Amino acid sequence: MRTSKFRTKRFSGLQLLAAVLVTLLVTVLALFLAAWLTIGPEGLTLLEGMALVNTRFVGEYEKEEVLDSAMSGMISGLGDRWSYYLSPERYQAEQERRANSYVGIGVTVDYSSEEGLTIQAVTEGGPAQEAGLTPGEIITAVDGQSIAGDKRYEATELIQGKENTAVILTLLGTNGESREAEVTRRSIETDPVAYEMLENGTGYIRVENFFRRSADQVKAAVEDLQSQGAKALVFDMRNNGGGYLDELIPMLDSLLPEGPIFRTRSRSGTEKIEESDAECVDLPMAVLVNGDTYSAAEIFAAELQEWGAAVVVGTPTSGKGYSQQLYPLFNGGAVGISTAEYFTGEGKSLVGTGLTLDREYHLSQTDEARRQAGGLPLEEDGQLQAALELLEGREG
Repeated sequence: MRTSKFRTKRFSGLQLLAAVLVTLLVTVLALFLAAWLTIGPEGLTLLEGMALVNTRFVGEYEKEEVLDSAMSGMISGLGDRWSYYLSPERYQAEQERRANSYVGIGVTVDYSSEEGLTIQAVTEGGPAQEAGLTPGEIITAVDGQSIAGDKRYEATELIQGKENTAVILTLLGTNGESREAEVTRRSIETDPVAYEMLENGTGYIRVENFFRRSADQVKAAVEDLQSQGAKALVFDMRNNGGGYLDELIPMLDSLLPEGPIFRTRSRSGTEKIEESDAECVDLPMAVLVNGDTYSAAEIFAAELQEWGAAVVVGTPTSGKGYSQQLYPLFNGGAVGISTAEYFTGEGKSLVGTGLTLDREYHLSQTDEARRQAGGLPLEEDGQLQAALELLEGREG
């Protein structure tokens, strides 16, 4: 019988347990150190608070609501009006908005009637149009549930839903008669740009946002209006909350001559300059703005003005100068954090000043309400008419 001169070393169960505990302890310490270095004592305090609520609080509560409140409070504590937190539901809606598409029935409504939601417009080719809904009708109930009074302010959530599902709407017609209509929800693309040729030969282009497809649609609108013989252009940026840099830069590039058109500076101090090529639009231009002209829309007006390509007409703007990055979170929500400063091509910041108006013009409250509801004819729009007057002077 042969024997080995090597003896096999065996670990006892106690030794194995000790090794496992040491490994776990080292791992926990490493994670704690990583957390300390990454989020600091403040971040650990937030985690500690959540742990105490989940393990010690005796009352009933919704974890999602606690988390939403904590995240909202933390972002609010930055003191930056442009940073924000989105709950999972709001983040999903924001993604649809940025894609210039949404799942719905294809109507624009307002809250002017106590009886429900008043239909202002029906999307051409959309589910609502196919179901026979018309402007002026009032949606008074959704799936048999009344939305009269204050309930109408939350009614859009009842109308929205998953794609290819149906909703039954109770409608009150302008003739006073009530009826029901079944409408199937589906994905609807929205047009961020609308345009037309005015009677005096000026091209009017309204830009709703700077999200997907906006740059291509603005370029197409300008080309079409030029082919029709436009002698000037007016860009309507009122109530435009901005959007993507990837849409702003091509838009400016197509309109302006060669040179710097936009600058950013990151937290680390790194600067980036966006340049335009020599191809441009050689027409007098004007931009309409108001207090809700933000971000890319505000810098669009500032840049055209800086080049001497456009006059700016309307009411004072807010003076936004930070760009936000949107970061998805584990709970399905997201935070938008200001991560960079931005400037015009010449390096001017709008923070604290906003735009320098070539002509300040305020609409009456009645006309402003009509304009936002889509009921103010362009020939009665005082801000547009003021811009046209300035353009006539430039052409002369």
